[in-house]
Amino acid sequence: MSTAIQNRKLPELSTLERVLKDFGARASVEVLARVQHEDMEFPIHGVVLGSQDKSAPCLGLFGGVHGLERIGSEVVIAFLRTISEILKWDVTWQERLSRSRMVFVPIVNPVGMFRQRRSNGNGVDLMRNAPVEADEPPWFLLGGHTFSPHLPWYRGRVGGEAEMEIETRAVIDFVRREMFPSRLSLAIDVHSGFGAVDRLWFPFAKSKKPPPHLAEVAALKQLFDRSYPNHFYRIEPQAKQYTTHGDLWDYLYEQQMVAQPAHVFLPWTLELGSWLWLKKSPGNLFSALGAFNPVQPHRLQRILRRHLTLFDFLHRVLLSPNGWTHLPEDRRQELILRAREIWYDE
Repeated sequence: MSTAIQNRKLPELSTLERVLKDFGARASVEVLARVQHEDMEFPIHGVVLGSQDKSAPCLGLFGGVHGLERIGSEVVIAFLRTISEILKWDVTWQERLSRSRMVFVPIVNPVGMFRQRRSNGNGVDLMRNAPVEADEPPWFLLGGHTFSPHLPWYRGRVGGEAEMEIETRAVIDFVRREMFPSRLSLAIDVHSGFGAVDRLWFPFAKSKKPPPHLAEVAALKQLFDRSYPNHFYRIEPQAKQYTTHGDLWDYLYEQQMVAQPAHVFLPWTLELGSWLWLKKSPGNLFSALGAFNPVQPHRLQRILRRHLTLFDFLHRVLLSPNGWTHLPEDRRQELILRAREIWYDE
């Protein structure tokens, strides 16, 4: 199949490559992996902006892990486009990036997006593909299984990293190289399709137990709530809704704590609530993509600008860590106690 036909069926890839070209030398861009599908080859792009010092604070944005949830990639690409334009004139942004880093993998699963499937080309759900087991048996099928790639939420072969899909390994290698050395880092993985509100999920997906950095999570939430008291996000652990095997970010979170125990790395999932779109346009259920993506142009524009405040806040809070990291012990215990009351019914 020609590149023109390939790009017409995957317009997000064409848009991404145009945006990356506009960055010029201001961005470091590499192809992390190439994924074969029939007679085509799809690249997975990794992008790095900012300081050459890998220990600097780092914000990572990821999208397109599930091929049906194209809006995740579109949100990340829209933010990249905004940064590209801002860096041409905004000296405050230029200064911020001189002291920090931003990394992106906007389209993790290009074959899944091309085929309009949740899974990759091998039928594997990339968010169930890591060698992580849930503490308790999760919901049947939904929590990840090894029965068949013809069923949704198939995990693939369970084993070490060598058994993982090429897309999953590409993300893991990129995060290890570009984010693990950072003293302080936050990752946002953008998805859609759950609920009628936008949720910010933090670890764990595998367990209903609190993560080791619960105090930092609670302090970050408090800063966001106070700075933007009218925000619309529901902030909670993913396991409050459901648990899963094989969560990629659980795996990376625990790997980082072993590799760099003195550093703070907090991965988040931004789960866009698509049920509200369906309530307003129920006919979208009859479209392959309509259940997970805003179809009407005005809704798409709203979603693409809706999360810029969140991303800007996360970048700024990385550069101003005193309010939520290195907390006095009494303050940590206060935050942990409050967080357990809110999220863990303790």
